Amino acid sequence: MKDDSFKDFVLDQLREQRGLEGRGMFGGFGLYAGEKIFGIIFKGRLYFKTSEATRTTYVERGMKPFRPNVKQRLNSYYEVPAEVVEDAAQLETWASVAVGIAK
Repeated sequence: MKDDSFKDFVLDQLREQRGLEGRGMFGGFGLYAGEKIFGIIFKGRLYFKTSEATRTTYVERGMKPFRPNVKQRLNSYYEVPAEVVEDAAQLETWASVAVGIAK
């Protein structure tokens, strides 16, 4: 399944992230630091938790908020750009920021 290979790739990219846990949730996969969720993998895309301050970085790159369905939108989670997902060091940095926001 495409989602599983993407999920496995993301988890491998984040292997240095301390205390990272993943759990299946509403047809997707949640990324947790302790009990706090900081990321969502859904339909082959990765979303990180954002704040007013960090959201601009995502929006400037044309990224969209997480929409599990047409009636629902979580504006605190934004899609991570593909070039960031593919660069483990950059992804670690973005993940660390998202973890800080989640806590």
